[in-house]
Amino acid sequence: MSVVEQYARAHIVSDADIAEDEAIPVVLRYDPDTDPRSVRVGLPGTDEWTFSRALLEQGLRAPAGSGEVRVWPCGRVQAVVEFHSAHGVAVVQFEQKALLRFLRRTYMAAAPVRS
Repeated sequence: MSVVEQYARAHIVSDADIAEDEAIPVVLRYDPDTDPRSVRVGLPGTDEWTFSRALLEQGLRAPAGSGEVRVWPCGRVQAVVEFHSAHGVAVVQFEQKALLRFLRRTYMAAAPVRS
């Protein structure tokens, strides 16, 4: 199985020094060999969050959360992922189609190969 890595543009609202209306590059990763149930989201700098792939999928339809991560739809074309840590909260807004494309690729990567 192969690693899925996808770059997406997102808007971040944080207590960090990032302009709210500036799109930032975010890295979405999935490694079925390491952890087939989790996805990783890499924010600019050193922040990388690992959470359930099912949580991401559920959060695109209705508000969902687990521990330090919450996901919910925002209007008809956006989705929000909220990350909580001891350093503060980061709220990241994505286009839903970017997250759906990523999820589709993760399921294709994790599908058993038939001979």
